[in-house]
Amino acid sequence: MHHQKLILFDFDGVIVNGINEYWFSSKLACEKYLKTSCKYLNIEKYIQVPKIFIEIRPWVKYGWEMILITHEILKIHKPLNDVTKNSFLENYEENCLQLLSEYSWKSVELQQYLDKARAYQIKNDFKKWISLHQPFNEVVSFIRYAKEKNYKIGIISTKSKIFTSKILSKLELFPDLIFGYESGNKVDIISNLSQSYNIRGFIEDRRKTLSNIIDNNQTKFINCYLAEWGYLKNTDKKNLPNGIKLLKIKNLEDLLAN
Repeated sequence: MHHQKLILFDFDGVIVNGINEYWFSSKLACEKYLKTSCKYLNIEKYIQVPKIFIEIRPWVKYGWEMILITHEILKIHKPLNDVTKNSFLENYEENCLQLLSEYSWKSVELQQYLDKARAYQIKNDFKKWISLHQPFNEVVSFIRYAKEKNYKIGIISTKSKIFTSKILSKLELFPDLIFGYESGNKVDIISNLSQSYNIRGFIEDRRKTLSNIIDNNQTKFINCYLAEWGYLKNTDKKNLPNGIKLLKIKNLEDLLAN
């Protein structure tokens, strides 16, 4: 099977812009499922995604972090705002863990609340939930074109496989492989796939994930591409190490020539 050419894609931030869905699903999870002693601001006033949520998005790795951040933005006492944002982001991972400890929450439980909020929306208004995901049309077209050229397509998402599949189906995209957060971390997934496929590239908008791939002996030979159109920090594009290339959306077809 090594002769089968495979192109791998991250999902949110690469194939779709899911920032609206993440906000409204996280907000619903806070309202319906999250156990907290904090009082919230008037949640109904957030008709649009707040700017601070969008600004923090590039630091997020897992879906459960979205609920935690949403909770901190919504709470009345010492909220996460423009004044406190920079200090929070300076030690982002440590601060997230500190908040888990402070509230006696578990990350797996927060992820379950997010999944429950999504399931609730799908059951009650699937059309509206789907509409919260905005596809990057150039990427959708490229995936279809690559499949026509006999490339296998794999999606590695930090959403669950079931929700990722629903969105892909609505976009009429049918990849050969779909992995959700249940499948483990991306380095291990790609390492396992490399045993069976000729991986021609992995497109991801989280620089740290790509760094982990090129730093791993089992995956360091994978061509890694940082999606310029995704959720990037201001510093992400600078001084990229060997093995990671910045990819513009207009240059996607270059992947078929490598």
